[in-house]
Amino acid sequence: MRNETIIELAAVIVSAHIANNHVSADDVAQLIESVYAALANAVTPSVLVVPQAPAATVRSSIKAGAITCLECGKKRKMLKRHLSIDHGLSPAEYRAKWKLSPDYPLVAPEYAARRSELAKKIGLGRGSKKRAAAKKTRMVPTSMAIIAEATSE
Repeated sequence: MRNETIIELAAVIVSAHIANNHVSADDVAQLIESVYAALANAVTPSVLVVPQAPAATVRSSIKAGAITCLECGKKRKMLKRHLSIDHGLSPAEYRAKWKLSPDYPLVAPEYAARRSELAKKIGLGRGSKKRAAAKKTRMVPTSMAIIAEATSE
């Protein structure tokens, strides 16, 4: 509705009210403002928040070669970067929004397995052999050894 129409309606309502009721001159301006505000609020559509439906079902979003984004339906090997760049969501926010469990994968299972194999192949996660050997040769005095040494003196 146009602003002029709202003003005309407010004028008609206020004039009818003043004709039938006793209103002081000081209250007329306030009455006009309140009637105009009520009409303006009545004609402006309120914003309805409609919950977003997922682009795919949670169950079908996990495939061996790709994870489907529930926000937009795009298939990716890894979702973390896609979520932050395209949707502005952290993994925790994404999981909370779609009510996913904390262990819901954000990496395709095949891709995760392949990366795990590569990491094991180059020796990641095992620690160094030198460190393991140094731990074995290092002697830590036990309480019995300390007591025996103290009594022998």
